[in-house]
Amino acid sequence: MHHRNKRALLLFWIAVFFLGTCAGAQQPAQQNPPSDSTPPQSPAPPAQSPPAPAPQNPPVSAEPPQTDTNDSGVFVFRKEVEEVVVHATVVDEKQRMITDLERAAFTVFEDGKPQPITSFRHEDIPVALGIVIDNSGSMREKRERVNKAALNLVRASNAQDEVCIVNFSDEYYLDQPFTNKINLLKEALEKYETRGGTALYDAVVASADELRRHARLQKRVLLVVTDGEDTASRESLEQAVRRLSEENGPTVYAIGLLGEEKQKRARRALEIMAQRTGGISFFPKTMDEVDAISRTVAHDIRNQYTIGYKPSSPKNVGGYRTIKVEARARGYRKLTVRTRSGYYAGQEPGASGTN
Repeated sequence: MHHRNKRALLLFWIAVFFLGTCAGAQQPAQQNPPSDSTPPQSPAPPAQSPPAPAPQNPPVSAEPPQTDTNDSGVFVFRKEVEEVVVHATVVDEKQRMITDLERAAFTVFEDGKPQPITSFRHEDIPVALGIVIDNSGSMREKRERVNKAALNLVRASNAQDEVCIVNFSDEYYLDQPFTNKINLLKEALEKYETRGGTALYDAVVASADELRRHARLQKRVLLVVTDGEDTASRESLEQAVRRLSEENGPTVYAIGLLGEEKQKRARRALEIMAQRTGGISFFPKTMDEVDAISRTVAHDIRNQYTIGYKPSSPKNVGGYRTIKVEARARGYRKLTVRTRSGYYAGQEPGASGTN
């Protein structure tokens, strides 16, 4: 299509040149044309092809870490190419969140070796949030309360967050690409049929891919809500965890509406996905707790420390690398840092802006 446009444009200008030359040969030039003559009009510009859409993923900046907004007003956290960024929540021995620590309080270990911290922030960084909700038949009586909690989570978030909605049963559906418009998110949450099985792992893998390919924000989160164990996925739990553990993978917050039943496999799957990525898994006894959980998740996301470090081993040396972050500060007896447990080294797929 682009080649045909270029050829047509070339023929158009050849014709204009030829006609102009012929007209000039037939009429003598006039330095002062009569006042009632119509001034010659310039040829209409050729039709332009619609501009190609901007790439969904901006290139990773090689500049020092900084916060910025792009041309469309979207908040972007930029980082060095070789920098690894982790998001950490700190609690004391009574599980109270600690939000007043300085950079010097933290030590980062990769594969057991201390790493130099290259950037440090403790501020409300906007996030790319994927809301992934079970749409199977057993969720019929629960969806209305879950949808309300999901919208309250969005309302309690940063105005610059971008959110997508994935509904799943035995298949998964991206019912709303990234947006921050509440009315569109509400419509997407209401697109449920509550039937079929539970392809949880497939939905998690697809949602992680959606974040990787199309999220413009560097900080990424998945909220996963389900009421049972996986019964329909082609992917396994191990494959789902592997995808979540890619560099710059999302933090998973999971809500298991497992009721009174002893669903050990379902509980274990949600716990593993949350623990490996630095998130939290919740198992409310009643639906009345779900809305409060959504506010807890929002509070956790909004109060994390963002720590960047340059690994002593180059990232092009592949393989899985463990991460541990410790915090010590005067006035606190014991601090626990929750963050992702590791990552697979190498450039994040799609980081160059291609899908």
